[in-house]
Amino acid sequence: MAEPAAAPSISLKRTPLHALHVSLGGKIVPFAGYEMPVQYAPGVLKEHLHTRSAAGLFDVSHMGQVALVPKSGKVADAAAALERLVPQDIIGIPPGRQRYAQFTNADGGILDDLMVANFGEHLLLVVNAACKDADIQLLRDGLSDVCEVQPLTDRALLALQGPKAASVLTKFCADADGMRFMDAGPRTVDGLACYVSRSGYTGEDGYEISVPTGSAEQLAEALLSDQHVLPIGLGARDSLRLEAGLCLYGHDIDTTTTPVEAALEWSVQKVRRSGGARAGGFPGADRILAQFDGGAARRRVGLRPEGRAPVREGATLFATADASEPVGKVTSGGFGPTLNAPVAMGYVPTTLAAVDTQLFADVRGQRLPLRVAAMPFVPNTYKR
Repeated sequence: MAEPAAAPSISLKRTPLHALHVSLGGKIVPFAGYEMPVQYAPGVLKEHLHTRSAAGLFDVSHMGQVALVPKSGKVADAAAALERLVPQDIIGIPPGRQRYAQFTNADGGILDDLMVANFGEHLLLVVNAACKDADIQLLRDGLSDVCEVQPLTDRALLALQGPKAASVLTKFCADADGMRFMDAGPRTVDGLACYVSRSGYTGEDGYEISVPTGSAEQLAEALLSDQHVLPIGLGARDSLRLEAGLCLYGHDIDTTTTPVEAALEWSVQKVRRSGGARAGGFPGADRILAQFDGGAARRRVGLRPEGRAPVREGATLFATADASEPVGKVTSGGFGPTLNAPVAMGYVPTTLAAVDTQLFADVRGQRLPLRVAAMPFVPNTYKR
């Protein structure tokens, strides 16, 4: 879950940790309407490898946090209402758990991807920064008869990611290590009333911590005081999620891609599919369910260039070295520091989506060979 950079001409916002980023030497760039650190002094490569080997702290306060509070007092009513807007089983999320979901449009395209947590009395949603205003309006237009839609503008969001994340956070939150992947709920962290989920956007074990705005810097500094933790910028966040095969909204998924085309079938539970107890009932259901039943014409795949040169977003894909008509396009691409090799993702016809299929990418007029690869490129380490 993330989003495209904002145009420089837009008036940029700052997260509650902006001053801390500057004091730590962060290189600030425009991103999704905010001034955000793209890297610190160690650089993207070292920040990436440090997160894979120890723990990295990310500021993701630009994301939107929204509470869906049922007017009836019954969280099941809020869950049933949200199912009008997403193809996922929201009613089935137990208290203290969260689930990945997508808002879809009437054509089955993805308006945004999000996390939905059941906090027992209400639902907590985390949405992408560039989409959050539109998402909040979508929620208000679609659910106001059942829910109070409450943007939590007084909270920051930190992500602590990596194999040392649990041992670090346990010093500040006694029950952190007892959480499983996708557990979520209120926790006390360093004496602060926080919301914690065991999840993230790196493929590593880790946590996302929602903290009151006024205490965000205090908590960040406490976590950074641990010798295993370094601040990590957007550059490494992007290379980590790419190695993990995770979608970036506005790049790998958007309003022109369906969950099936995006290889996100795993995120749509059987109860919402054809023959399920609550099949359909979400925007674009006819098209999405037809693709579940009959297949989609194209598919998001992993790609491994055969040389050392990265194949970047926008590169055109061809079935042969001398083909005149393209068959697809790269949507994310770069160098994978963990693999010490380039990796990419893109869309190709389903007939060319099998692992090890040979393709060619046009890079500055040259046809570079690559092969369809299984994802994630780097195995995830979630604590199940």
